[in-house]
Amino acid sequence: MSDMMKAAMFMGPGRMEVEEVPKARVEQPTDAMIRMVRTCVCGSDLWYFRGLSEHAVHSQIGHEGIGVIEEVGSAVADFKVGDFVVVPFPYSCGTCPVCKAGFESCCPHGGYFGANQAEYARVPEADGTLVKVPGSPEDYDDATLASLLTISDVMSTGYHAAVSAEVKPGDTAVVMGDGAVGLCGVIGAKMLGAERIIAMSRHEDRAALAREFGATDVVAERDQAAIDKVLGMTGGYGADAVLECVGSKQSFDTAVGLVRAGAVIGRVGLPHDVTISAEGSFYRNLGIKGGPAPVRHYDLNGLLDAVLNHEINPGRVFTAEYDLDHIQDAYDAMDQRKVIKSLIRF
Repeated sequence: MSDMMKAAMFMGPGRMEVEEVPKARVEQPTDAMIRMVRTCVCGSDLWYFRGLSEHAVHSQIGHEGIGVIEEVGSAVADFKVGDFVVVPFPYSCGTCPVCKAGFESCCPHGGYFGANQAEYARVPEADGTLVKVPGSPEDYDDATLASLLTISDVMSTGYHAAVSAEVKPGDTAVVMGDGAVGLCGVIGAKMLGAERIIAMSRHEDRAALAREFGATDVVAERDQAAIDKVLGMTGGYGADAVLECVGSKQSFDTAVGLVRAGAVIGRVGLPHDVTISAEGSFYRNLGIKGGPAPVRHYDLNGLLDAVLNHEINPGRVFTAEYDLDHIQDAYDAMDQRKVIKSLIRF
């Protein structure tokens, strides 16, 4: 068996390449080594692909995936070679008070993956990180595999936005962002019982998918025009919950402008140049919650079953597929908004 593998490498803004690198391996007794079956390009990867944030040049990338365990460390108790698993984007011990509270993404013993766009990946803290899927990849069709891939990040993150925003049955929820996370946020808001879901989108294909996922209204306006439109749709009071799935200053400021006093903004977009006014949120009794999604918590408490029972189909956010050798094309397509999200299959 070769001790090398193919991996996507970030070569600088706008440039991706595939190289042969040393194969991922078990390094600690608590590790597992995974053969990747599906991975993908995330919207957050585009921040450094576009040169908007720092990332080490000539380094591996990627944090989403599903795969099959090829090797486990001596201390791994809950998984074995051959298990089909979801690899959440955060890794976590699973036993500390933070993990037990359901916030594995903040585990003080954990971290985040950054090399999953490759044929193999090392998973630290395997027992506290991985989510087992019944059977093997061959037991599922491509659509189900795509949906399983989403619960490694974007579906769990969109759901986290809805949970953080405290969406309740009968609510009017606004979803900021029409990328994969925002579209999955629509699914999350519907799962939690929102009666009216307003998707902020100016792209016809994404708006159509938002409606398919449960959006009742689509608003194309931006900035103050968007605020005015939503206020007009809600009797002047604003939305009962807002899912902020972008992370930009424009998106967050708009969210603050259109949320009802006393309501909560669930933010999952990685913040860029965002400022939160303590005084402004104080006088309106606004709640602001959210952050990196505790993927394992949500997968084990409903999302995995929802996918396997075909109650939700978040894999529809993948609108193009590539192999690893065409990773540059996968990034270019997302960067140019030709696709919503690029899937990489092995």
